[in-house]
Amino acid sequence: MKEQIHTIPISEAMENAGECPFCYIERRTEEHMMNFVLGHGASYMEADIRDMTDREGFCRAHFKKMFDFGNSLGNAWILKTLYKRHMEEMDKEFKNFKPENSGKKGLFGKKAENSNSIVDWINRRESSCFICTSVSNTFHAYMKTFFNMYKSDADFRKQVAETKGFCLDHFKVLCEGADSMLSDKERTDFYNTMLPLMKENVSRIYEDIAWFVEKYDYKNRDADWKDSKDAIQRGMLKLRGSDPSLPPHVLKK
Repeated sequence: MKEQIHTIPISEAMENAGECPFCYIERRTEEHMMNFVLGHGASYMEADIRDMTDREGFCRAHFKKMFDFGNSLGNAWILKTLYKRHMEEMDKEFKNFKPENSGKKGLFGKKAENSNSIVDWINRRESSCFICTSVSNTFHAYMKTFFNMYKSDADFRKQVAETKGFCLDHFKVLCEGADSMLSDKERTDFYNTMLPLMKENVSRIYEDIAWFVEKYDYKNRDADWKDSKDAIQRGMLKLRGSDPSLPPHVLKK
């Protein structure tokens, strides 16, 4: 299959797959968004960009990553207008709040239909993140590209089959994509390849972790570590995605 701009990130991920090529794609996409939000392009100085980040806000995990990124002035600019938006919304919510209609118990001790409007507002705020949304949208576009390549390119299917499988989080997404984007025959062939691949590589990780534990037995102190030295981070990645040993993505000087 001839390489095109939109297929390059998928091919690059396969070449750097590690324990999960989609973790690689997701990490690179997130780094791109971090660079966009806080990098040298200074998008945080643009009012329309800050309007978008003000509307969506950021989750706890991405606030930490933004802090680790290292652009103090950029973070301050973003927080300044984000706080202004919060204070405007808070003022409106507090003025309209009626505690007598919030959290009341109904008949037989059940909670009444009326909810706490302040809690609802905070829940809405906590349910969105500008970076999470951007990464998710881009990732799903890459997933469509992956299946287009998978359906049309036998060499690509062979390359996927020779990877070390996927983390469970992304394998779930992969299964959802296969169910919606592949024909019945393609889906059957897909699962006939992927299920043994996943079983083989989850077992491989287990054996590495098990040997890591055994290596601490004094009887094995002189034995070879085999492939177990990094078994902990690979084991965590395989179960939930993202390598916990990777350093934070920081602003390039």
